[in-house]
Amino acid sequence: MVSMYQSFEENKNYMKNLLHVDESFDIVSREIIIGDKNAVFYFVNGFCKDDLMQKLLQFMMGLKADEMPQNARELNRLMPYIEMDVSKDFNEIAKNILCGVFAIIIDGYDECVLIDSRTYPARNVSEPDKDKVLRGSKDGFVETVVFNTALIRRRIRSTDLRMEILSAGKASKTDIVLCYMDSRVDKGFLKKIRDRINDIKVDALTLNQESLAECLFTSKWYNPFPKFKYTERPDTAAAQILEGNIIILVDNSPSAMILPISVLDMIQEADDFYFPPVTGSYLRLSRFLILILTYFITPTFLLLMQNPDWIPPAFDFIVVKEDINVPLIWQFLILELAIDGLRLAAVNTPNMLSTPLSVMAALILGEFSVKSGWFNAEVMLYMAFVAIANYTHPSYELGYAIKFFRLINLILTALFQFWGYIAGIILFFTAIITNKMVSGQSYLYPLIPFSFQKLSHALFRHRLPDSRE
Repeated sequence: MVSMYQSFEENKNYMKNLLHVDESFDIVSREIIIGDKNAVFYFVNGFCKDDLMQKLLQFMMGLKADEMPQNARELNRLMPYIEMDVSKDFNEIAKNILCGVFAIIIDGYDECVLIDSRTYPARNVSEPDKDKVLRGSKDGFVETVVFNTALIRRRIRSTDLRMEILSAGKASKTDIVLCYMDSRVDKGFLKKIRDRINDIKVDALTLNQESLAECLFTSKWYNPFPKFKYTERPDTAAAQILEGNIIILVDNSPSAMILPISVLDMIQEADDFYFPPVTGSYLRLSRFLILILTYFITPTFLLLMQNPDWIPPAFDFIVVKEDINVPLIWQFLILELAIDGLRLAAVNTPNMLSTPLSVMAALILGEFSVKSGWFNAEVMLYMAFVAIANYTHPSYELGYAIKFFRLINLILTALFQFWGYIAGIILFFTAIITNKMVSGQSYLYPLIPFSFQKLSHALFRHRLPDSRE
């Protein structure tokens, strides 16, 4: 901590050198007279509300010498604005200025006046492209953390809701907000997360939430199953808070981290709750079954093609009828890579070209790849199902985790046939069973440890409980 000096000139020179005012064009510094006292103010151009600051400066510059308070705290009480504070620590003052706070140092005052009149560039609160719903609200998180907390506050008007702000990153000093219900959250887990954030020793959270996630959970990096769930919907975040979970908002990130989560939590979606219980349960169970099929369908098909005598007569139609020019395992591996290539291409394709390129990809990679003999139609069919089915759940991380173990199972099945297939399944379930949530609970909770009520709520959509019950 470096405290302010008694001399106004020393304070001004120290702040000038600390902020590098002469080198950074967007850091504005100007000397004024307030009540016959020398003063200097600092702010970052583009972060302050110009009309508000003009009115406050008019008020302060209109003060006469006999109206000037004795210290900054008394001036703070006279200012016609709510969000104000004082500080004498140069590091804290500099941090506030770089966050967008308007700072004023006045001759004779041993503390700096901090006026929170910041405003950040922000896009519209529109529905996120990734978390769309058929029914329900159409707003979504943006990159400004204050707007995101307001979207949650709008849905939970309770004094029990807490918005605790922390920061991480020596250079970035990124704002991190913990959102939780004080009476419903696990206090031990909350303290664990708070302590981990405070203990983060990194220069900057360059990748926002992903950097934070890697700092919060550092062990077992080789297990691809996600420990966090992300959402860009404020209604989903509010629902998770009301269930006793913790939501982490990171400045400059338009999504919220939900923790702790289990593998069964990953299959839930907002659409489940915007439909009646029967429809919501059907959607959730369908999503769960399709998720399981994306893992089993291609290794099982490969195993049956290696052992055609295992196929019942009623299912003879699944046998590949055409000549197999490229081994089936290589067809599957090439298509797995090609699907990711198409996905990456779609992300980087301009919108005006996405439709014609999609038609070309469907014609060339679909029809002509089969006619050329590189791929068999059955392989293309099953891989098309896998590619489309990956979009039935909102988590990219879970989709890629299943993809990695599907590839392992395909390779093991190609090498060792039945025993390789069984070994792949054992490895898949071992990775899930041995995985842990951030809270330390089993990743299969409420299946392990077993809780019938929790498991029922995880698999089926129940009606909202009556508060009178």
